[in-house]
Amino acid sequence: MSFIELFFDLVFVFALTQLNQLVVGIDSPESAVVAVVLLLAVWWLWMNTTWATNWLDPQYLAVRVSIIVLAFAGITVSVSVQEADGDRALAFAIAYVALQLGRSLAMVAATARHDAAGADDFRRMSIWFATSGVFWIAGALLGGTSLVVLWLIAITLDYAGASLSYRTPMLGRGTIERWDLSAAHIAERASLFVLIALGETFLVTGFAFVAEDLTLGTALALVSAFLSAAAMWWFYFDHSEWWGERRLKKVGETGAVARSAYAYTHVVIIGGIILIGVADKLIVGEPDTWSTIALVSIIGGPVLYLVGCAVFRRIVGAPGARVAVAAAFGMLALTPLALVTSPVIVSLSCTTVLIAAAVIDTVLRVRRGDGSRG
Repeated sequence: MSFIELFFDLVFVFALTQLNQLVVGIDSPESAVVAVVLLLAVWWLWMNTTWATNWLDPQYLAVRVSIIVLAFAGITVSVSVQEADGDRALAFAIAYVALQLGRSLAMVAATARHDAAGADDFRRMSIWFATSGVFWIAGALLGGTSLVVLWLIAITLDYAGASLSYRTPMLGRGTIERWDLSAAHIAERASLFVLIALGETFLVTGFAFVAEDLTLGTALALVSAFLSAAAMWWFYFDHSEWWGERRLKKVGETGAVARSAYAYTHVVIIGGIILIGVADKLIVGEPDTWSTIALVSIIGGPVLYLVGCAVFRRIVGAPGARVAVAAAFGMLALTPLALVTSPVIVSLSCTTVLIAAAVIDTVLRVRRGDGSRG
């Protein structure tokens, strides 16, 4: 991983904070759908750029300049997130399409001379991104319910393209499943994004905390936020991320495993972390007040995170998927508490389950002696 890639990542720190603000403001089913679409879009931008940089040497001046240009498109996307279904819909759509399509076309030029198969794959990707781009821009121009419907179609096309190896009528099926990706690069980049998302929870919770008076409720909310972030870090980084890299190194078709384990599954993990950040912010601001988004984020955030971790572990062959699933069911069992106690108490209960899952997972790992960590 290079410093220019880290510079590109800085754009997405801001994007995640904007997504957090967007989720906090959800007030209708349509706004909830838009929030999900935007999360998927932001992740797809970042992930596809990560796949592209796997092919490129950042030591070359042209590569560094290209990534900086992509970062500018990324910051345009980020500043448009909160009003992406309103006044800044067109800015978001144009920046998103320009980044996706422009990067793919640039990769065609970069690989045409020395990798004909790779260049054809990026041609296929360009066709898919151009097609979905029509829906992105049309939705932004029409607005309202049309925006929601057309953007759903657009993001579905973006994700479906990868699952179909960007099959096109003229060029046929791509070779993405057989791409010889760097296991260390893909695993490290995805792990870094998880860390960025965890850092974002500290940012939103910290800003919310300093804006409030210090009370027992806000103090407990801050403790819960920190411990839940620590538990999530432990559950992911104690050994499951190591298994991901190990799995990629062992399989012949790294592209297929990377697509399932990282491109698709990690967006679930990131979504869970964002929801937990939303819960932390809401609880710090109003530790005794229930709302629909508070209930969904307090319970649903950890459940989504754990389900994502379970699927990821299953794909890469890492042990502990059952621990994650059991903890997710345990979290759901806490839902009735919302009828009899405050959000901060339910949050602390969910944090306790996360900590228990991390501890049990580590104890089992140590007993197995699997060698991934000491």
